[in-house]
Amino acid sequence: MTMDNSFSRRALLASMAAAPLALRAAYKKIPVGLEMYSVRNELKKDPQGTVRAVAAMGYDGLEFFAPYFDWTADDAKQMRKVMDDAGIKCFSTHNGPKSFTPDGLEHASELNQILGSKFIVMASAGKVEGLDGWKKVAETLSQAAEKVHSAGLRTGYHNHQPEFKMMGAERPIDVLAANTTKNVMLQLDVGTCIEAGSDPVEWIDKHPGRIESLHCKEWSPEAGKGYSVLFGEGVAPWPKIFQAAEHKGGVEYYLIEQEGSRFPELETAKRCLESFK
Repeated sequence: MTMDNSFSRRALLASMAAAPLALRAAYKKIPVGLEMYSVRNELKKDPQGTVRAVAAMGYDGLEFFAPYFDWTADDAKQMRKVMDDAGIKCFSTHNGPKSFTPDGLEHASELNQILGSKFIVMASAGKVEGLDGWKKVAETLSQAAEKVHSAGLRTGYHNHQPEFKMMGAERPIDVLAANTTKNVMLQLDVGTCIEAGSDPVEWIDKHPGRIESLHCKEWSPEAGKGYSVLFGEGVAPWPKIFQAAEHKGGVEYYLIEQEGSRFPELETAKRCLESFK
């Protein structure tokens, strides 16, 4: 073996040994959770058992929806223990307008801190009158974000179809984006965005760093299907969406959401995760 060949072989072996480490360093795994509305009936019957079942499927985390707001601090502590034992995290919570009143925000903040959640997300603004009304919603979100900042929490807004439809000269979602601070997450519901006729990739690209989470909900224009299709069975361009979310959107976690399918709730959640992976 010549000196050159020996050097080349050593260099090759060294590069082969380093490759897995380099690949691991370059690959950023985005955790995937379940929006618990997907298993709402099971959750109502057996909250702790349902959380354990979701963890056993392989989900990294979850997002509790509005009924969690009725919990006491002790209820939240018991659920946190269940999650810790099962190895699953609470990424965020979905909230009604009540959570953004002065007293409601204090209670929501306490529960979210106990659960380990990072985002208090407004799941619905209720009835909003005109674009000025949406500006007031944006103000509420920004003020709430400032109040919970010291507790290590942020606020967010979750869209539905109406926010992506024109209201006069603008869309409510554009008003919300323009009039909220950067501490307010713009949680993108992919399915409702597509049904409203908007492009989720374009939306993500226009708001870099603000799409920290996405509801990976499918939608199909076929009659009778709509949101009942499983992940991967609809028209959402997922590879392009993930590319945009991870390179521009600043996504921190994905959430699978299913409003109902041809399978039972838990089986639906499991099948969607398998397709996602």
